[in-house]
Amino acid sequence: MGRAFLHRALVLASLLLLASGEIFFEERFDDGWEHRWVKSDWKKSQGQAGTFRHTAGTYSGDPDDKGIQTTGDARHFAISAKFPEFSNKNRTLVIQYSLKIEQDIECGGAYIKLMSGYLNQKKFGGDTPYSFMFGPDICGDQKKKLHLILSYQGQNYPIKKELKCEADKLTHFYTFILRPDATYSLLIDNREREFGSMYTDWDILPPRRIKDVNAKKPKDWDDREYIEDPDQVKPEGYDSIPKEIPDPKDKKPESWDDDDNGIWKPRMIPNPEYKGPWKRKKIKNPNYKGKWKTPWIDNPEFEDDPDLYVLKPLQYVGIEVWQVKAGSVFDNILICDDPDYARHVVDETFAANKEAEKEAFEGAEKKRKAREEEEARRAREEGERRRRERDRDRGRDRFRDRYKRHRHYDYHDEL
Repeated sequence: MGRAFLHRALVLASLLLLASGEIFFEERFDDGWEHRWVKSDWKKSQGQAGTFRHTAGTYSGDPDDKGIQTTGDARHFAISAKFPEFSNKNRTLVIQYSLKIEQDIECGGAYIKLMSGYLNQKKFGGDTPYSFMFGPDICGDQKKKLHLILSYQGQNYPIKKELKCEADKLTHFYTFILRPDATYSLLIDNREREFGSMYTDWDILPPRRIKDVNAKKPKDWDDREYIEDPDQVKPEGYDSIPKEIPDPKDKKPESWDDDDNGIWKPRMIPNPEYKGPWKRKKIKNPNYKGKWKTPWIDNPEFEDDPDLYVLKPLQYVGIEVWQVKAGSVFDNILICDDPDYARHVVDETFAANKEAEKEAFEGAEKKRKAREEEEARRAREEGERRRRERDRDRGRDRFRDRYKRHRHYDYHDEL
């Protein structure tokens, strides 16, 4: 354990040397983490509060690399940490954490929140206002949503895009980057999944441009891409060409009698010279202007806010979730202004342990399946044993009933 701890310390030291920006908060959940985090009493009096335990989980690429795991099914979980207050004005904001959902969560969240202003950490809960919310929310097979909610002037705005989270049981890093030009990137395991702008992907401000609902297509707008060739003339005699002609190969039968059978006529066949109703050929319309579209105009209701990307000064990070089945491991929480440093953190931790964790997971799955099969076998054997006992008991009861009937008959015969 000492060697593994020393290795992680060296990795962390090397990463700090790579950081060219400012790290506002970083938590690897090493020993002493409980002094930096405050467990909330929210839902405790109702007996609905879950707890966190310090562990790497049931399986891990590095058993000494621990996070905090939710424990206790059908519980609320709430815990938070404080850091020196800062503003993301005129700087890039990077929020990142790792998550391993070991359990069949059934229904529940696994996101983090950032809070501004004063927070009574012992009362931190679902009603606590937040400035940022980010992470998975899973319910059954249908809902595997990734929340991305920003607060603006006291109101929360979810992203309009349908974001999907990872649904396997391995560790994944979630990274959100917000820039001073209000553009953002969403990364999972250092791969960019989404990119866009707060102006377009959140309904915070009215759109810059809108369609002109009063615009109408000009009367002289020609949207015919092809037209008939006006210079083409119908050939003389075209309309007199018959559709069908007598079959020249059809011969009058020798046995045919016009008096008895009527005047013989050859059968009719399609005329190969007939081309159908005459139509002019289509040519490119020299006056074609394209398909008319409603034009875009500047939105008179749009008023720009150059500080759209600026959150209220941040001071707390918290985990506040409800889970039907507990078992999610939170780790590697990072808040900084250096995307390169965040990327190196993922490379140094996720990439180094990815394959080892996968092997550990597969081994744990084999043991779980073997255990379930053994439990199922024992259940079948127990069910079979009880069935035999019931059959034996029913046999004794039937014998006892017959014996009683015979005794009853013998008694009356004697009388």
